[in-house]
Amino acid sequence: MSVHLRLCPMVFPSDIFNMNQEGLYVPLKKRREEEEYRRLQRRKLVHEKLRQIDEDSEHEEVQEEPEIAIETAPVRSNVSLIDQSFEIKKRREEAGVDEDTSTQSTTEVQLLHEASHVQKAALVSAAERAEGIRYAESIKTTWIPPKHIAKMTEEECDLVRSKWHILVDGEDIPPPIKTFEEMRFPPAILSALKAKNIVRPTPIQVQAIPCILAGRDIIGIAFTGSGKTMTFTLPLIMRVLEQEVKMPIVSREGPFGVILGPSRELMRQTFEIVKDFTSALFKAGFPELRSILCIGGQDKRDQLDLIYRQGVHIAIATPGRFKDFLNSKKMNLDLCEYICLDEGDRMLDLGFDEEVASIFNHFKSQRQTLIFSATMPQKFQDFAKEVLVRPILVNVGRAGAANLDVLQEVEYVKQEAKIVYLLECLQKTAPPVLIFCERKGDVDDIHEYLLLKGVAAVSIHGGKDQVERNEAIDAFKCGDKDVLVATDIAAKGLDFPDIQHVINFDMPIEIENYVHRIGRTGRCGKTGVATTFINKNVPESALLDLKHLLVEAKQRVPPVLRALEDPMETSESNATGSKGCAFCGGLGHRITDCPKLDANARKINAGRRDYLGGQSAGYGGDNMG
Repeated sequence: MSVHLRLCPMVFPSDIFNMNQEGLYVPLKKRREEEEYRRLQRRKLVHEKLRQIDEDSEHEEVQEEPEIAIETAPVRSNVSLIDQSFEIKKRREEAGVDEDTSTQSTTEVQLLHEASHVQKAALVSAAERAEGIRYAESIKTTWIPPKHIAKMTEEECDLVRSKWHILVDGEDIPPPIKTFEEMRFPPAILSALKAKNIVRPTPIQVQAIPCILAGRDIIGIAFTGSGKTMTFTLPLIMRVLEQEVKMPIVSREGPFGVILGPSRELMRQTFEIVKDFTSALFKAGFPELRSILCIGGQDKRDQLDLIYRQGVHIAIATPGRFKDFLNSKKMNLDLCEYICLDEGDRMLDLGFDEEVASIFNHFKSQRQTLIFSATMPQKFQDFAKEVLVRPILVNVGRAGAANLDVLQEVEYVKQEAKIVYLLECLQKTAPPVLIFCERKGDVDDIHEYLLLKGVAAVSIHGGKDQVERNEAIDAFKCGDKDVLVATDIAAKGLDFPDIQHVINFDMPIEIENYVHRIGRTGRCGKTGVATTFINKNVPESALLDLKHLLVEAKQRVPPVLRALEDPMETSESNATGSKGCAFCGGLGHRITDCPKLDANARKINAGRRDYLGGQSAGYGGDNMG
């Protein structure tokens, strides 16, 4: 009988590891031995590499040490740092450099940089920032000016701009055009303009419309009532008409262009203007151009119904509702190449730039970006120039200056006497009259008081239902009511016909709001009156800003304002390159003393706390919806 013996080979740690990799069972003890073996091997390898590095470095130090020691040996100074600082200041004084002025200038530039940094991402999508995309050329359009306009020399263009008091900044600026016919608008648009008693373009339209038609990014600054809305709506309608003729859109497509504004009332007014021109084109035999109004306070289904059925060409919206539609995939910006921010400084202010930035994230390609406002502080101009594509700044008058067609009257009235004195002020002019208040409660109190006195008045503020707000605006516009009492939601952009008188029941803390408020009168070449109540409750910075605004507009300055100690009268230089405050545009203080800086910082911090607590930040309330 033969016996076959199976010999077991000796097992080494590496073999154990291989067996483990092949899926065979390995006892726990041997697995631990193998793990310890590998750990020792790695540690040994690391020690060898470190020892080699140390030997190499020691060798280099031996060769280079004498030379390094000679070259870099520091010379110890016997002069203290305090004495060195004193010597530096002494030399600066001998050179005529004011140390305090230099420090203040440095602080101003730093504050402006920090304030501008917050908004720099607002007009660039996240994808473009992540991929480092930076567009070098503007969007190409098919529009060309008439030959005699295109052949104008730079001297001839400057002569026209000088005559119309137009300031421009940028490269390859299209020539100004003085008539709508030469801008090549179709007869249907020209007829619609004449029906509105608009015969020739305003200064902002003379230069800005050719730039927009040429596809350039624009920063447009002009005083209230100068026709800014027409400036950006007409080129958009022409752009959309061209796209529709090339390839008609179908359901769920669009928009080709977007207009964003800070308040529902302003966007509703812009929507009606666009509707008038598109209806005129349709009656003249052109394709139907459909626009949609996306604002809060109204049924979303009614707003989206047009998109689902036929598609839309133009979207006119407040940022809150429009952002909601985009995030919920109800709309998209796949075809959009045109966006305008009306009253852009308000929307891009601290706390609102996040809304706009979220909307820009939905763009799929390059777009033409326009920013328009009557008040455009230096911080907005600086960052807009950085993020826009070859932008052109078109400025008619100083940014933030008051309309010269408005007679500004400032009266000192005690707080408890204001509501009684209001009746006397209403006797200054014939209706219609607009009264502005800071608080919603004051709007309701004044409205009730006027009704008791037999005055036909209506009121609007953010706490009212949207239907009620629309009815109040319509009743005031058509002349059924003589007085409108409102908060600042009626201050920006709204065009009321033949407003005779604006009364500021409260002097706003921000001078920008004052400029927009009084701009509701004195529009389109007409004159108007603005009366402002002031008393000891108004911050001194606001009174100083008001004083400088009156001086600039050559208005009468009341004794109570002349008596204020004014540091800006003896100091006109500004390191930020702007007159007055570069943050809010006020002329009575510098950016280092701007009350709006602290106010906006508190607003942001409060919004963050609300967000962490599960509540909405509440920026602007109804305005942004």
